Amino acid sequence: QTAGQSGEQELENLVLKLSVLKDFLSSIEKKALKALQEMSLATPATPPQPLSRKAKSIPVQTFEVKLDITLGDLTKIGKSQKYTLSVDVEGGKLVVLKKQKDSQEDWNTFTHDKIRQLIKSQRVQNKLAIVFEK
Repeated sequence: QTAGQSGEQELENLVLKLSVLKDFLSSIEKKALKALQEMSLATPATPPQPLSRKAKSIPVQTFEVKLDITLGDLTKIGKSQKYTLSVDVEGGKLVVLKKQKDSQEDWNTFTHDKIRQLIKSQRVQNKLAIVFEK
């Protein structure tokens, strides 16, 4: 395998990972929007309260996600394709964690300013693509 081929395969794998993350973020975004709409309908209009230390914080949400398996990945079927996706809205961070053998972990952290676009799949309900800066 040449360096160009392995680079292309790595790029393809990254694109697949981002696609899965995008679908999940879009789902989270829709749920958050729906929750906000329900909250605004349920609570009477009151003047905004000054923010205090006791203001409710948004907890970090964690999801078990699975990467798409393409023909290029068939050689890796024996390896774990499960990842943990953590979304920290207040911290503005998205963390993708893969558990390795021997309890090791491999993770990538993406900050909100690096995420340019979330694209929800029209064909697959639980599929998300994420477009990052550069």
